[in-house]
Amino acid sequence: MISGSSEGPDGGAEFTAEGLEPALQEACATVGLDSRGAELLRLGSNAVYRLASLPVIVRIARDRAVLAEMERAVSVAQWLETQDFPAMRVPASVAQPLVVGGLVVTFWESVQENEEYGTVGELADLLRRLHWLEEPESLHLPYYDPLAKVAASLEGLDGISAEDRTFLEERASSLGKDYGRLDFVLPFGLIHGDASIGNILRHRDGHAVLIDLDGFALAPREWDLIQTAMFFDRYRWHTKAEYAEFVHRYGFDLMNWPGYETLADLRELMMISWLGHQVTASERSAEEFVRRVQSIRTGEGRDEWRPF
Repeated sequence: MISGSSEGPDGGAEFTAEGLEPALQEACATVGLDSRGAELLRLGSNAVYRLASLPVIVRIARDRAVLAEMERAVSVAQWLETQDFPAMRVPASVAQPLVVGGLVVTFWESVQENEEYGTVGELADLLRRLHWLEEPESLHLPYYDPLAKVAASLEGLDGISAEDRTFLEERASSLGKDYGRLDFVLPFGLIHGDASIGNILRHRDGHAVLIDLDGFALAPREWDLIQTAMFFDRYRWHTKAEYAEFVHRYGFDLMNWPGYETLADLRELMMISWLGHQVTASERSAEEFVRRVQSIRTGEGRDEWRPF
């Protein structure tokens, strides 16, 4: 039973380490796993735990609306395993996802005990291989709609000024028109949806694996290349040599495509609006939000952005 001090205003579990403990225990008990000694790795839009009893990661989402996404992510993981594709795996014996106390819970095999990211070159290899796959209709992957994603991300930005909100909404409207005129050159098909260096981890046996599978969709493949290009070009989060290796190993330089700037601007707007939802909970996020909005207003200072 959840104590009163661990409840949110809607009566559900408060999204804190203390408030989530009963949900973690119940979810693990339901599938026959031992939650004792579980380590909380991160607490954001998801709570991520590593079990002490087995190499298993437990992910608890705060929004029940993601249930369909997580059902799809589990199905994607199971399918990728049949293709022998290097990605996160789900425990074969666990029926999931679960809904516990209004929270969506999923279970994943732990990649390794220490979080170590892969390289930009390995990301290129994984994406090239992924983009050669033809997804089965049984996955029921959605079409990737960046304009809908941007519109949704701009809703509920209560912690920012009306001036900033209007600026972002007007920018989204303008970019939407530009996006409608793009002529994509890569094949339409399966994408990861959030492909960046932050979503490949080093497996304990040494190879790199793709993680965070809930964004899989059908779209122009350019979307899976945009973050690596702009992380190098706009923010200098990758070196020139790293980006050159990415291009060489994937086989296409997105920055030579005429639609690159529009795609980068749209992805950038998604990044900024995501950060806007964190401003009331984090001083660091609030400072970074101000920095980013100012830089897109002026066109200067993007190389001062800090990764989140």
